[in-house]
Amino acid sequence: MIVRSSQQMQKTERRVITKQWESLRLLLKSDNMGFSFHITTVYAGSIASMQYLNHLESVYCISGKGQIETTVDGKVYPIEAGTIYALDQHDKHILRAFTELKLACVFSPPLHGREVHDGQGSYPLVTETVTGQALVR
Repeated sequence: MIVRSSQQMQKTERRVITKQWESLRLLLKSDNMGFSFHITTVYAGSIASMQYLNHLESVYCISGKGQIETTVDGKVYPIEAGTIYALDQHDKHILRAFTELKLACVFSPPLHGREVHDGQGSYPLVTETVTGQALVR
């Protein structure tokens, strides 16, 4: 059984901070669950263009207000507490935070922990070799 608190994770490398968001990565690849689970805070006023080419993501909004736009068709969906969205087609999207957004995020395959978005707004796919060393594709 794995038991952790977000307070404990605040003081570890599982807390990743950027200019637009911070993420507490509560479950990672090393936990052997087959997915990773994160609590992500997106700062008010942030606008992020993303496309997870290597991962599927499901996001549940705990608090705040924002919107997500799918860039392929320009559809805009409001995001507020109680909303879930799933990027099941590696959807290219823009996330806008009108207020601070607190989001619960699940990634498959799981993240290793220190990933941040690349130039395409994606996380690299990290694989492990037989020797246990991580390789970024």
